[in-house]
Amino acid sequence: MARWMLFFCLLLGATLARADERVFYQPLNVDAGLTQAQWQKVWQDTGRQGTRTVIVQWTAYGDSDFGGANGWLANSLKLAEQQGLQLVLGLSMDPAYYKRIDELDSAGLGAYWQAQLGQSLAQQQKLRQEWKLPVSGWYLPLELDDLHFLAADRRAALQRQLKDFAAKLDAPLHVSAFSAGKLAPTVNAQWLGDLTAAGAQVWWQDGAGTGRLPVLVRNGYASALPCSVGIVREAFRQVSREGEAFRAEPATPDATSTGCHQSAVFSLRYRPWGQVILDNQRKHPGSNVQNH
Repeated sequence: MARWMLFFCLLLGATLARADERVFYQPLNVDAGLTQAQWQKVWQDTGRQGTRTVIVQWTAYGDSDFGGANGWLANSLKLAEQQGLQLVLGLSMDPAYYKRIDELDSAGLGAYWQAQLGQSLAQQQKLRQEWKLPVSGWYLPLELDDLHFLAADRRAALQRQLKDFAAKLDAPLHVSAFSAGKLAPTVNAQWLGDLTAAGAQVWWQDGAGTGRLPVLVRNGYASALPCSVGIVREAFRQVSREGEAFRAEPATPDATSTGCHQSAVFSLRYRPWGQVILDNQRKHPGSNVQNH
């Protein structure tokens, strides 16, 4: 019995460690309030949890560049790199992204996306030339979903754009997607699989944090995914309502094995060893750079 218990504990520990092998970090302006010593401890503790890669959601959000090459974000990420953590750096995010894609027709969406890719390419070049951080990949913070890309022509245009964009980068491109329940699971899986074949590492968000889809529906989408698509476990539960500024509380991410899929957790702010980031945010609720 004792041996079975030991085996179970080791298996559970391995599953949890694997889940946090990659963790997303979403920078907010308010995070500038943390000291270098606090950041160093966060990154030390992150590494001790088994994390190997930090995926930074963005390095520019509208007019905010978080201090640029000599700012708090760049300095924090240098500390992360010193702890042996690999960095996937997010590029440029338009604060009006979700509003804009709601309003645009297919032609307008394609033109808008092309402009945003141009902004992100410029940010990538700036990061290479000025921030000079070692990079293992680039993350495009424009999230995909099967509501705005329900039409086949939109998905085809997006695939062409991402393929061209990925070819201009000097490290792998990462993108993320979530399901709104509009495409059938098999069609959604084919779409995301096609994007990986076009040169992007796609991450599918499991939706546990937002809870917009029932568990059985979410599981259906997850089980249909090809192995090439990674799965992001959401370590939060949304408490804000529709139309309110986004608010969430920490929650334990789904510990179920992702099987053949790479896994990541969203996000560092909601993990126990990132508590200082969330505590600082709560002290300054009006200082955030984003509201979603």
